Amino acid sequence: MSEVKSRILELRNLIIEHNHNYYDLDKNLISDFEYDNLINELIKLENQYPEFQDQNSPSRRVGGGLSDKFNSESHIFQMYSLDNTYSDTELETWFNRIVKLIQVDDFEFCCELKYDGASVNLLYEDGQLVRALTRGDGYQGDNITNNLKTINSIPLKLKNKFFPNKFEIRGEIIIPSDAFNSLNEKRKQIGLPLFMNPRNTASGSIKLLDSKEVARRPLECFLYSVVSNDISINNHSELLDSARNMGFNVPNYEKVVKGLDGVKKYIKYWDINRQNLPFEIDGIVIKVNSIKYQKKLGFTSKFPRWAISYKFKAQNVVTKLKSISFHVGRTGAITPVANLEPVLISGSTVKRASLHSFDQMNKLKLRVNDSIFVEKGGEIIPKITGIDNTNRGLEEDEIPFPVNCPECNTKLIKLESEANFFCTNTMNCRPQAIGKIQHFVSRKAMNIDGLGDETIKLLYDKHHLKDISDIYNLDYDMISKIEGHAEKSVENLKNGIEESKKKPFQKVLFGMGIRYVGESASKTLINQIKSIDELKKLDVEYLSSIDEIGDKTANSIVDFFKNDLNLDLVNRLISSGLNFTQVDLVNSSHSLSNLIFVISGVFENHSREELKSLIEKNGGKISSSISSKTNYLLAGKNIGPSKFNKANELGVPVINEVSLIDLIS
Repeated sequence: MSEVKSRILELRNLIIEHNHNYYDLDKNLISDFEYDNLINELIKLENQYPEFQDQNSPSRRVGGGLSDKFNSESHIFQMYSLDNTYSDTELETWFNRIVKLIQVDDFEFCCELKYDGASVNLLYEDGQLVRALTRGDGYQGDNITNNLKTINSIPLKLKNKFFPNKFEIRGEIIIPSDAFNSLNEKRKQIGLPLFMNPRNTASGSIKLLDSKEVARRPLECFLYSVVSNDISINNHSELLDSARNMGFNVPNYEKVVKGLDGVKKYIKYWDINRQNLPFEIDGIVIKVNSIKYQKKLGFTSKFPRWAISYKFKAQNVVTKLKSISFHVGRTGAITPVANLEPVLISGSTVKRASLHSFDQMNKLKLRVNDSIFVEKGGEIIPKITGIDNTNRGLEEDEIPFPVNCPECNTKLIKLESEANFFCTNTMNCRPQAIGKIQHFVSRKAMNIDGLGDETIKLLYDKHHLKDISDIYNLDYDMISKIEGHAEKSVENLKNGIEESKKKPFQKVLFGMGIRYVGESASKTLINQIKSIDELKKLDVEYLSSIDEIGDKTANSIVDFFKNDLNLDLVNRLISSGLNFTQVDLVNSSHSLSNLIFVISGVFENHSREELKSLIEKNGGKISSSISSKTNYLLAGKNIGPSKFNKANELGVPVINEVSLIDLIS
């Protein structure tokens, strides 16, 4: 059973990491197919071993994330992901499931192109655009209204009214292929780095802080779905036509077909002809056309049962391997990256490809000038999938994995349980030290504004930042003399650092970057221990007995506190005033007297029990269900969709844990 638990925890950590790379960093290190396999394996194990279920598991969530750059607001209706399929057999299984549920086998599908962009949700009231949100976590998104108002294909005022006074319309922000190439050509001419691909560029553009810069990007918005309780249209295809007539940019590529044969013909056609489109797609979306049947089929916690995505196989090409670079990550892991002869894949030029780990590199035994097969995993990040054995480099040019760290020359080690080699010089190896500081100041940890990646590198190289404790002893006069650091930005940095001292213990623990101690593990630990001194004393046996803390995490925590350098670091952070104890939330007042709260979701800073106790000690009452008598829905991440929708129907205010504290104080 311990092996099952460890695998479940490993899968959750892997999926969370890939979600962070894709949604927050606009990177994708694995293909959609590989990602779906991880998700499916996790779901299977969680169903088979329900004792290891966790309401915060990534198997229960839409993948996206929220940014600290914008205010987050709630979608009126949850934004769901689409389940993916990769074969006719899987498509037939989905079709048979629908037939069984609606007891009808003669119905229409609406087939559409799956645009490869950034998802957005637009809210219209009385024919006017009033709000634009990113997908976020499916329940809440970042308010990027000012940025999206700069996109000409998004109507600010509708020319006709077919829908009710208030509705949401969903779509994708994309950059057409020719416009993307022109954008990169202009950047090349003025010496700026080139953008990687249209999808990443579109996603990054809508999150820029300067809307004038957003306006300079050749962005378009393709709409594909309207959501409201008051639409009386019978079919999805009719809904798309109505959206077009109102002035929305709905590309005219959809086709209504009967039965799976029509669906398969549509898929086959676009698999062959997608290269001729003026924009990128990564598959086909198939929807039951009847709105009545859609309502009958409903939703799972993540997906609509009436729609599915058929993903195309990634394009695979041959090119030459020139060399391999070895990158050192925050944890000391050495990642090989292949440098290639430039090759065009799916509309963009590829010069590098991921090898992920020593094990993969060792298996391939790559040589300089090998002809290799390269695939764009998920149509974004390329990876090496094999070697053309008929066209290999010289045997003596096989590329060895380094014995010593390429950055600091420390001898590398490899643990049996790991796919990578590691540099053990955790304090003085430049990429590790910089990576640890970057992690510490990140939004999900201490959230310190003013310490961007480049500033951290600059301060490290000038010997003003050696580790995270130095953040609290910076010489602000010195920083103000660095180019680009005006008085106002230095003042903001100083305020951000001082504000970080108020962060709760869980944030500090996560920010310290103990290996395998991610967000979820940090929350779990602080529910069991009350201080860093208590954590230092725990052994592997006790730690691994805590739910969700596997053997690898337990060993990592114990090893961390065995290291005198780490203990010294913790002591310096304590001296700087950081919070290393779990603060008792409970006050006692009458500020919430006679107010009724419903609590739903997973919370960032406090457990549900802490929040419940806080409400009750301040005169409030807890209810398990929402009614007209409910005063507030206290919502965290992964909030139950039925409660969320019910609150919106009844006009019950939805607040987060920060707003709750404001109500009390």
